[in-house]
Amino acid sequence: MEEGWHKARLSPTFAAVFYHMISISNISYYIGGRPLYENASMFIRPNDKIGLIGLNGRGKSTLLKIINGDLSVNSGSISKAKDCTLGFLNQDLLSYQSEDAILTVAMEAFKEAVDTQRQIEKILHKLETEYSDDLVDKLTKLQEKFEHLDGYTMQAKAEEVLEGIGFTTKDLHRPLREFSGGWRMRVMLAKLLLEKPSCLMLDEPTNHLDLPSIEWVENYLRSYEGAVVIVSHDRTFLDNVITKTVEVTNQQLVTYEGNYSFYLEEKELREEIQNNAYENQQAKIRQTERFIERFRSKATKARQVQSRVKALERMDLIDEVVSDAATVNFKFTFNQPSGRHVVTLKDISKAYGSNQILKHANATIERGDKIALIGANGKGKSTLLRIIANTEPVEGERTIGYNVIYGFYAQHQLESLHVNNEILDELKQSGSNKTEQELRNVLGCFLFTDDDVFKKIKVLSGGEKSRVALAKTLISEANFLLLDEPTNHLDFISENILIQALQQYQGSFVVVSHNRHFVSQVANKIWYIENYEIKEYPGTYEEYEYWRKQNTPVNVVEKPVKKEKPVAKEAPVDSNNTKKTKALQQELSKVEDSILKLEAEKQQAEAELAKPEIYSNPSQLEIHQAQFTKVEAALKEATRRWEEIVNQMESLG
Repeated sequence: MEEGWHKARLSPTFAAVFYHMISISNISYYIGGRPLYENASMFIRPNDKIGLIGLNGRGKSTLLKIINGDLSVNSGSISKAKDCTLGFLNQDLLSYQSEDAILTVAMEAFKEAVDTQRQIEKILHKLETEYSDDLVDKLTKLQEKFEHLDGYTMQAKAEEVLEGIGFTTKDLHRPLREFSGGWRMRVMLAKLLLEKPSCLMLDEPTNHLDLPSIEWVENYLRSYEGAVVIVSHDRTFLDNVITKTVEVTNQQLVTYEGNYSFYLEEKELREEIQNNAYENQQAKIRQTERFIERFRSKATKARQVQSRVKALERMDLIDEVVSDAATVNFKFTFNQPSGRHVVTLKDISKAYGSNQILKHANATIERGDKIALIGANGKGKSTLLRIIANTEPVEGERTIGYNVIYGFYAQHQLESLHVNNEILDELKQSGSNKTEQELRNVLGCFLFTDDDVFKKIKVLSGGEKSRVALAKTLISEANFLLLDEPTNHLDFISENILIQALQQYQGSFVVVSHNRHFVSQVANKIWYIENYEIKEYPGTYEEYEYWRKQNTPVNVVEKPVKKEKPVAKEAPVDSNNTKKTKALQQELSKVEDSILKLEAEKQQAEAELAKPEIYSNPSQLEIHQAQFTKVEAALKEATRRWEEIVNQMESLG
């Protein structure tokens, strides 16, 4: 009834904001008799930006597959609006292969426009030898359709998205098959973003992105005109994109109306309230039980005793709060500290053919340095780690300090695991001299509990093997750690354990990571590669980011101008035209400033309309709706005038 009331009172433009585009009602889903979901419910509205969070194995990716129709629930229902379209980015797409160029693959998002373009090309080819009015008429209609589908801008849009997520211009015409799985996943992400489904579902979208690409995707998703559901363990990414958090816990879907930071605060408050209620109820139960026990044998109290027994039976028990938080209850230690200088690189150069990575670079790692090596992919971060580890041949002088003992974690290190060992035995053979209970504690931090520790390495998934290798690295006697993307397969709890471990670690380390929250918690120095040199910022990640923004020139983003066919000859310069062009340029600048201001006002107005206290109050809703309509009309008029000025300038040459 409430949903219908809102739709009845709102204009068609705003009704879409309040109806449930996707409704998940009381679903239950079982895996081998174990309930993953039991009578769980949530809804997705247009323009919702939802972060789906929870421990690994709780069913986040499974829920996305259920919504997508890949899996069927045991009970309950999922209903979608008739006009709802879905786009699903999942790890299965890593195996997708194609001989087509990545630009061609991405442009498959514009299927109808591409098909229309092919039809136009066929007719143009036919007209070269067979002219007829029917063909010309058909060509005209197809060209009109192509323009209506924004066909003339689709390639530019595809190029913009692909380059935004890290591809270079020269990469765009390379076949998809030439790229690694992570880069192929980026192409699939670009294709989905270009398709613009009404609900975009992304499963760990930042796993294969570097920092510049993550920031680009954040900006894109914030202004995405549709719903977005994200499974991610990158809390900074979630904070910057989502407006609603849904936690998968105890087979339920619990909604919090805010981003991840809001969720943490709100959950703590909810748990405090629940814990107080639980303790009060337990005190009441104990008091009642004492009364029953004390007066059970007295006939004069029989009625009161029976009354209290029935009261206990009828009582709805409040669950005790069980915290998911985990802490490190042991120390990662080593017996032999290193000398003051851990590694010194002097006049180092490294290249792969024509691809120059480092050129006459210098750097020093000192005892106690906790360095985060950040930056875009392809700049040589992993190569530099191998150079530091003395496993990569290099020109120049590389000096390893006194008593330095390495521990190296990277994806290729998984090959060093003994596949026939059980997990616990693998850690026992690491030479750490820790007791079995201490090793079990370590494994528990990385999500291996109870009988899990007896699983053989060969039956583990890639993510599970990564966690074993990471645990093995941390318990070694190494006083210098090299860690390449250690958080990729960790959930929030395990990531927090790793943060605590590295914060208390007394040695030195260099970590490559695109996880900004993780880096901000563990690093006391920032390294990045620029102009083939190793640059150092002597401070935390927050300090580095502030410094970077203060020292980065602001780029002026120009409005895209529609490309026309090139003119055969340039028109002679006309002084009147020059004056008119100058005047139009000045007006264009003012209109662009106005558009930026109005876009900000529209975004603010939309945010106000989405607040429950506004849309549930008819009088307030009417006021804010009128304001939104006014701003939207002004923005349309400013955009129309901008296009008019651009066309006038083009006609003047």
